[in-house]
Amino acid sequence: MNFKKPIFWDLKKPNIFSYLLLPFTIPVIINNFFLSIQKKYKFSKIKTVCIGNIYLGGTGKTPLTIKLFNIIKKMGFDVITAKKFYSNQADEQSLLKAKTKNIVSKRRIDAINQAVNNSNQVIIFDDGLQEKKIDYDLKIVCFKKKNWIGNGQLIPSGPLREKIENLKNYDIVFLNGKDDNTENIKEIIHRLNPKIEIFESDYKIENLKELDINSNYLIFSGIGDPVSFKEILLENNISVVKEIVFPDHYTYKKKDIENILQESKKLNAKILTTEKDFIKLSVDDVREINFLKIELKILKEEKFINLINDKLN
Repeated sequence: MNFKKPIFWDLKKPNIFSYLLLPFTIPVIINNFFLSIQKKYKFSKIKTVCIGNIYLGGTGKTPLTIKLFNIIKKMGFDVITAKKFYSNQADEQSLLKAKTKNIVSKRRIDAINQAVNNSNQVIIFDDGLQEKKIDYDLKIVCFKKKNWIGNGQLIPSGPLREKIENLKNYDIVFLNGKDDNTENIKEIIHRLNPKIEIFESDYKIENLKELDINSNYLIFSGIGDPVSFKEILLENNISVVKEIVFPDHYTYKKKDIENILQESKKLNAKILTTEKDFIKLSVDDVREINFLKIELKILKEEKFINLINDKLN
């Protein structure tokens, strides 16, 4: 979905715009109900894992999918990742293909059957928690601490795909980033599901030495959470003189890149974007553009690895 998130979605409580949109959440409620009662398919020949969200966009699903792929691969399993095909999500599909073994399919059930035919032992879906017809062996839901559940309302009144109470249906929660409200968030989650496991994660810049802290940078991105991109640069003393934000999954046009190049020259600034955005650019476009390479760091990673090992065995 190519969109810029409404500001009122992330207010601490609903405002007038949110209340006006409440009637339009009814189709979401009805759809979620019918999804919840449909027949579910369990697959005995392969372990199925889904990393998704209930907050729309920018929660760190794809980096965690890549991280978990590498963890399970090190365990000795024949693991593959999967992504449902959407024409406007070529960035995530390309990133997964570059960093993992990956299947892209129009139907998630077809991806599972393909993985079974390939003799894969584990399949990890990037997104798909709302695919209620599949009874995943492990369901992981991601949040950004700073955004949490926004104003707590369903789309389009707020940012939620389903009610927060549905956390009772999931196995693991990942809280990504930094925020002073973390302990309160954990308390809320455990009230909803006392058995759910909670892990925290954050990002580390892998190519920091390639960046010049004495230079100014123009940054641009078309991701679900552009704020986190800028914040990690500022935390590492990178000077950001201008930020250009495009909608999530944006397809860059030649004119967009030309404007970025012209603006950088005016500001005498270097250009930096995310790896997810960089992978969408043409060879000609990237000559003067660098990207931020990040790695997801899991707090209590050993505990997480042991939990995954227990689930798969």
